[in-house]
Amino acid sequence: MKYDNPFKDLKPALELITKEAKVLPATGQAMEDMVRPDHAEVIDRLRMGDDNYFEVLLETPNRSPYVQLTPFYRQEKHMLRYFIDGSARTFFLGDVVEGKRRTSIHVSQIGSACVYRQDNGHVNVAKSCHKIILMMDKKSVSFGDQVEELVKKAGDRFAFCDIQEEDGETERTSPGKEPRSRAPHKAHHLMAKLEEELGRDLKRGKNHWLIMDGNAGKDLYMYKDIPNICWLNKSFSKEPTFQLQGGKLGSKTVNLYELLADLPYSSRTCAFSARSGDAAIWFLRLREQKQMDYPLMGVVKVELPNPSKEAVSSDIINELSSALLAERQATPHGKDSRWHAHIYAIYLAEQAVKNGFISTEALKAGLKWPFKV
Repeated sequence: MKYDNPFKDLKPALELITKEAKVLPATGQAMEDMVRPDHAEVIDRLRMGDDNYFEVLLETPNRSPYVQLTPFYRQEKHMLRYFIDGSARTFFLGDVVEGKRRTSIHVSQIGSACVYRQDNGHVNVAKSCHKIILMMDKKSVSFGDQVEELVKKAGDRFAFCDIQEEDGETERTSPGKEPRSRAPHKAHHLMAKLEEELGRDLKRGKNHWLIMDGNAGKDLYMYKDIPNICWLNKSFSKEPTFQLQGGKLGSKTVNLYELLADLPYSSRTCAFSARSGDAAIWFLRLREQKQMDYPLMGVVKVELPNPSKEAVSSDIINELSSALLAERQATPHGKDSRWHAHIYAIYLAEQAVKNGFISTEALKAGLKWPFKV
């Protein structure tokens, strides 16, 4: 059976690059570019803003630092129905040199998937989207615009990305770094946009909650008319400090490590105001500390959009947190290093994305440089 190269539609763009400039291919074909440090943690720090001091409680009537919860399951009330996650893989193909100018060339696979859980617990993919993106510093060579046009002609499955184009976040995750270092960050930014588009366009039943993996987008105003949505973050900034109110010792300021080290099992912290009140955030302990190697393991950060900027009802926060606690009963233990902060439905969404990716072996075979079909 004849092999159909999934990257053949990129051939015109890559042939143009080969024609216009000298190609310095990656040794051993395409090489995967990894994001270091953890991209989700970096983005969480950026989106929380420059103020890392959280002192305003954004819930009522609770004022306690910690709230003990009892998980409730879908047989009692099936709130959590939709789950979205995304993934991105970026590969370095090589450098092209035009006179004294140079740019790296990358290909990224990005995707987002939403899974829906039925009343009987069965999970199916509700919607998914995958893109193949050719990435380069467009302005560093004379033929960048031509490459972009050729990629656009390849069809909706393909997209072009100028690595140096500012998006409000990538330039802050890797300030001053060369294009190759920016590429995987840029891919994650584009992946997050796919997730957000999928979440905003999703048609849901009344009272059907949508759980998004990672950080809420920087433009929270876009969710002002979208109810019952929250973000679950496994990797978050470790820099914030918090003002706790009440207790025997009165108010006190603690760092994140102190806050979470004292957070009991099956409990949440009080909800703090974030992003000038546009969101309420709190932390939830899914796993007992005695099961973990580190106090911050087994804890997730929950972010709830708050268009009104008014205090959120403690009943809503408690109900949502109790439903999330029940999600710990099935875990991807042994399949994901982040299992301790993972919920299984999100893991299934992540797998749906990755299963739609072209394998690394097929990518390396299909993207030999110079390009060959």
